[in-house]
Amino acid sequence: MINYGIIGAGMMGQEHIRNIRLLGDARVAAIYEPDPVMAEAARALAPEAIFVDSVEAVLDQSALDCLLIASPNHVHVDQMEAIAARRPLPMMVEKPLFTTSEQAERVARLARNYPAPVWVAMEYRYMPPIAMMVDRADAATGGIRMLSLREHRFPFLDKVGAWNRFNATSGGTLVEKCCHFFDLMRLILRAEPVRVSASGGADVNHRAEEYDGRQPDIWDNAFVIVDFDGGQRAMLELCMFAEGARYQEHLSAMGPAGKIEALVPGPTRFWPEALGPAPVPQVILSPRNPKGEQALDVPVDPDLLEAGDHNGSTFYQHQRFLRVLQGAGDVEVTLADGAKAVAMGLAAQRAAETGQVVTL
Repeated sequence: MINYGIIGAGMMGQEHIRNIRLLGDARVAAIYEPDPVMAEAARALAPEAIFVDSVEAVLDQSALDCLLIASPNHVHVDQMEAIAARRPLPMMVEKPLFTTSEQAERVARLARNYPAPVWVAMEYRYMPPIAMMVDRADAATGGIRMLSLREHRFPFLDKVGAWNRFNATSGGTLVEKCCHFFDLMRLILRAEPVRVSASGGADVNHRAEEYDGRQPDIWDNAFVIVDFDGGQRAMLELCMFAEGARYQEHLSAMGPAGKIEALVPGPTRFWPEALGPAPVPQVILSPRNPKGEQALDVPVDPDLLEAGDHNGSTFYQHQRFLRVLQGAGDVEVTLADGAKAVAMGLAAQRAAETGQVVTL
């Protein structure tokens, strides 16, 4: 039995707790969540856990085998360094790893010196239709030359202290929300970015909100174009006021032999019952010769859909992390992977703010 210590049990932390409980070989042993409302919700999900009042108190629990960090973005690095100094257990850290370029070297130092496995929680890799697309992409395209990632979704949800409404605590939309997609670009293309151009802004959401006299500065839409060292091009299209779409994510990869797409619905809990059953994820193959589109349904276990908002991926991610803890697998999303995704997001933010191409 693997015992988890949870640092941060807000909305995403609670999704992790629900999925850890589905693993069978793991349990939540200790939780640190300073917000009383979120702590009470987490207590209902993990009544067996001990609730403590600090990161240090989590580390004092002798039975722990690993840690999960799902706290607000801007405190990740401080918490990782505190863990490294006191009790460097294996850990999974929610994205983004950090929020400012000044924190990059601190994360690089952790990557060089941390003595235990660290897995960065990039859930989108493990959404079943995206995972299938990644597996089949080279064969379907004959070698990807163009990659398009589109997310048309709902606005940012309410988080404790409205930390996700401000660039200073979230890192900005292209870091907080979109590091998933920059990670996918590198994963799918197996190449590194060299140039980033972007345009983005805050046009619809959160315009009338105010928190302690401050108005949100988070963006709600953007286009980003990334050139890679293998000559491939990738584009991200984000719109956070398009939750009426049937599919939330639409990925397309194109090459000389054809095209492959992945279609991913949004969270099941947001799908209106009046519209009937929620959409089923799909992978679509479109060869150039012979022509003829093939659509493959990629259904997800309803229990996994009920456990979170990420199409079952949080469970599949924890399954692989559990194998690492049991000595039967390797870390698939490293600190270096997480850092590169943030660097791309920060470059995109800067490109959009300045109107200039940013070289990496």
